[in-house]
Amino acid sequence: MKKILFPTDFSDAATNAFVHALEFAKIVNAELILLHTFEIPVYDSQFFPENYATIYSSIELAKFEMFKDEIPKLRTIAAERNLSDIVIKHRLMDGDLLYNLKNAVEEDQIDFVIMGTTGVSDWTKFFLGSNTSSVISGVDVPVLCIPENANFKKIKTIGFTTRYREKDKKELKKVLKIAKKTNAKVKSLYVKTSNSDVTDVTVKEWEKEFAGENVEFLVLPSDEVKETILDFILYKDIDILTTITHKRSFFESIFESSFSKKITKEVSVPVLIMHED
Repeated sequence: MKKILFPTDFSDAATNAFVHALEFAKIVNAELILLHTFEIPVYDSQFFPENYATIYSSIELAKFEMFKDEIPKLRTIAAERNLSDIVIKHRLMDGDLLYNLKNAVEEDQIDFVIMGTTGVSDWTKFFLGSNTSSVISGVDVPVLCIPENANFKKIKTIGFTTRYREKDKKELKKVLKIAKKTNAKVKSLYVKTSNSDVTDVTVKEWEKEFAGENVEFLVLPSDEVKETILDFILYKDIDILTTITHKRSFFESIFESSFSKKITKEVSVPVLIMHED
């Protein structure tokens, strides 16, 4: 059975993403591991010599009680969607969110991470700030990012952006496996710019190799890559956009720009981020 790590701060955005996590767990036959982290404030023991330990204990207890109170709410959501059979486990960890998330991925042998794309306090920095690229590059598993206002709907069409590199085939095969579980069609997009080095022969080779799969290859000529991807999402009725990380440049050009706001606010499409080997 596969494992999905779901970091949550119990915000509305996270609760919405939890629905996606449940449904995705059903699709890929996975269990959910909920991760909630908190950081205890640093106190100077010389000012609290007698009750220093008590302060920390009370904070830990408060966080535990809050965590305990939130879990039944999530189980109710699962029951309402007839997904009570999904195994849900929990991790409450003290310390930095990014550090704990990376450790949890390794220790629990996680297959996917699913997260909401907005939040509060440190979560805003985590999802939208300069830490985003370090999070994605810090784990070697696919990450499904759910926009705050993206309601779950049956996955019928999965978008897959490619540059027709040989190593992209491995990721496409992974996406096709997910698509088969939900009877979805995969639409592969390549935006061919004026300085593109991808030949028609390469495209034909891909079409021949994947001829037996439910995938359609689209090559759209344009130097406006971001706008073309946005149009692709809108006019091809994409339910999930899948893309492969290309180190730091990927986030600078896509998620750390105004373009990301269009995806999350105007289009509200979940984005599945795959990783290069």
